[in-house]
Amino acid sequence: MGRYVLWFVFFAGSLAQEDLGGKVFLFPKATDTAHVILKPMIKKPIESFTVCLDSYTELTREHSLFSLSVPGKDNALLIYPIPPKTCRFMLNQEFVDLRVHPEVFDWKHTCVNWESATGVIQLWINGKLYPRTVLKKGPLIDTQARIILGQEQDSYGGGFDISQSFMGEISNVHMWDYVLTQEEIQKALAGKKDMNGNIINWRSLQYEIKGDVSVHPKLQCRSLDNNYNLQSSCYEN
Repeated sequence: MGRYVLWFVFFAGSLAQEDLGGKVFLFPKATDTAHVILKPMIKKPIESFTVCLDSYTELTREHSLFSLSVPGKDNALLIYPIPPKTCRFMLNQEFVDLRVHPEVFDWKHTCVNWESATGVIQLWINGKLYPRTVLKKGPLIDTQARIILGQEQDSYGGGFDISQSFMGEISNVHMWDYVLTQEEIQKALAGKKDMNGNIINWRSLQYEIKGDVSVHPKLQCRSLDNNYNLQSSCYEN
């Protein structure tokens, strides 16, 4: 029995790479330790990007969906819902609060993109584009980027706060080093197999689990009505 326990501990704390299509990371409770480290494939500084992911939570407090830090900048990139009607986006230590539809207890598909030439930010939730805004211009992410799911980094790779932790399920995390078109956003929403990120790819994901997080089959499909602009009810894995 002891050998199996030791093997599990080793696996949970080791770098893995696998196809997670049709699966989720489950964060069962609020902690200041549990998180998932993603290893991005960054070969040169990124000046434009798109991040898309699916999340399912019953949290009514603020929480971190996607936290990226670089040395000297703990909030180089942060997607941070503040229920019920706000999504905070941080870029190079500056932030903007975007007003969104009230949070509901269902799967939510979130995409954020940004381009350095204009500084324009686009937020898409369940296929709906919210009013664009401008935050910051200039280069963003270097090869030392640290990406974490489930916690908000207050220092490079750490500094977690239980009050900002995520509880629930996260799936279909992708990141590209360019701005996706509206058509591509809709394909990402539908979970099309050809919509794989070149920085983070859910179907070839390098990750490391820390603490009480586990991988499980995805069981639910979206059930939102047209008031939330849902255009597909299930994922095409």
